[in-house]
Amino acid sequence: MCGIVGYCGNRDAAGILVEGLKRLEYRGYDSSGISVGFENNLTLIKKKGKINNLKAAVPSDMPGNYGIGHTRWATHGEVNDINAHPHMDASGKLAIVHNGIIENYMSIRNKLIKEGVEFTSETDSEVIVHLISKYYEGDLEKALKTALKHLKGTYGIVAVHANEPCRLVGARNGSPLVLGIGDGEMFLASDVTAMIAYTKQVVYMEDGDIVVVDKDGFRTTDLRDNELDKEISTVGWDIGEIEKDGYPTFMEKEIFEQPESVLRGMKGRLDFEQGTAKLGGLNMSSRELRMVNRVIILAAGTSSYAAMVCAYLLEKVARIPASAELSSEIRYKNPIVEPGTLYFVVSQSGETADTLYAMRELKRKGATVLGICNVVGSTIPRESDGGVYIHSGPEIAVASTKAFTSQLTAMYLFTLIMARMRDMSTQQGQMIVESLAKVPEQIATVLEQNMNIKTIADKYAHCHSFFFLGRGLTYPIALEGALKLKEISYIHAEGYTAGELKHGPIALINEETPSVFLVPDDGLREKIISNMKEVKARKGPIIAVAVEGDTEVADIADDTIFIPKANELMYPFLMVVALQMYAHHTAVKLDRNVDQPRNLAKSVTVE
Repeated sequence: MCGIVGYCGNRDAAGILVEGLKRLEYRGYDSSGISVGFENNLTLIKKKGKINNLKAAVPSDMPGNYGIGHTRWATHGEVNDINAHPHMDASGKLAIVHNGIIENYMSIRNKLIKEGVEFTSETDSEVIVHLISKYYEGDLEKALKTALKHLKGTYGIVAVHANEPCRLVGARNGSPLVLGIGDGEMFLASDVTAMIAYTKQVVYMEDGDIVVVDKDGFRTTDLRDNELDKEISTVGWDIGEIEKDGYPTFMEKEIFEQPESVLRGMKGRLDFEQGTAKLGGLNMSSRELRMVNRVIILAAGTSSYAAMVCAYLLEKVARIPASAELSSEIRYKNPIVEPGTLYFVVSQSGETADTLYAMRELKRKGATVLGICNVVGSTIPRESDGGVYIHSGPEIAVASTKAFTSQLTAMYLFTLIMARMRDMSTQQGQMIVESLAKVPEQIATVLEQNMNIKTIADKYAHCHSFFFLGRGLTYPIALEGALKLKEISYIHAEGYTAGELKHGPIALINEETPSVFLVPDDGLREKIISNMKEVKARKGPIIAVAVEGDTEVADIADDTIFIPKANELMYPFLMVVALQMYAHHTAVKLDRNVDQPRNLAKSVTVE
């Protein structure tokens, strides 16, 4: 959600800002803009729509060696040029960009209006620039700190003033901000992706941090002017990983990267001899893990379905009571934290606002909270008591694919550890380890079904509604399959446990409503086949995702996607990849913007 880029150095800032914003497109946005400083003046250009609109409006020879840029995802005010960021004060000398939400903006706005300030936009963010302007007396850092004391809400802010050339001042509270350290140049951004072409040396800002940047260095303090010592980190990937590499979309590229990303998540963590796994980042001893008698997993969106798989798995395999909770709900239900309960929070970005706030609420109540994240150095890993990096690599498409299967990988490894500490034998553990080790190759086999899946997707792309149905471990995969289809194709889709079909949803079955059944060869197979026959009797089209060689299912279904035979616990990996491909091909057939679907954002950093 929204993106920030700031630059100061010796190069022309405009090109660097626009390029940085382009690399942040995946976060979701509806307008963009830049403000560039040159000869004690700021030039402001902003446009609604795609960044190409902004790029066309920026002169190729635009002068200036410092500035700020922003991509906006609308929260307060409609989508137009005026509401786009950056925002300027009346003097035209001060500009800011802001991610987050200012909760008390209306009271501040009304007070400023009474003082004679004229507002030009409908945004909550504009109050920030006018507050800073009110307190500015030649020191931008001091003015920003004074203004922040009046703000309630979340923010990642970067400000510039024409009277202080080649100087950026940033602040963070609940919305990510990262400093990039170059050679004679410095960057501020909401995501390292914006600056990775220029530097891998970064500093992750914490809530309450204020950073002052010029081309030669930086200084960090808190709101009380206490100097802060910040650790410099090195980004572990390069710009090549955020290019399409010949694929038409990032989503397709990331789907096809899953054999490697899942393998990377397992590397060095599987213990074949002992039939268990190793996760050093948990920061819990074997004794502490043995004392866990319940696991609760918090997440939002796609990650919540990975959490559901984990909860099923922990109860089925490790025999530990477990549940998955929506992080957006648990924060406000005054959760009861009991001794012996271990919490996990799951987030691809590590910045998901709902999940982060839920984690903080649990920690306030004394809970032990571990994180499962992809982005190294993000807020959730820093604030949690320990956890697991999934190492899926950068995920650019808004709709998550490889991060989902990498989250599953981490959760399967944790489940194996817990099971082996309890009742699982070495032989059983070894069988699961060997089955996990085969998953990357089996995913590659599913990917070979690409053209068959495309043919099926094209056949049903005209339909306006879909059901996705599974049971047990595949029920969350049905939910995820429905989410993927609705996210990127805009087709209405619902996921259900197949056992609930006749308890209401079957009323909607007709000849134009396909049902996608997930049919693993496990103990629930016959039950699902019975549900398929119920749909068939009502002339509903059936698409089955079934195990290779299952002719009974293929005879009932109108179309079948086959996956390789595997350990029954591993089918969530294989089936979800097939559903990701199905959603992708449907969206392409309908000419949707697959990587940047409407209204959605990659990193949801506001409630």
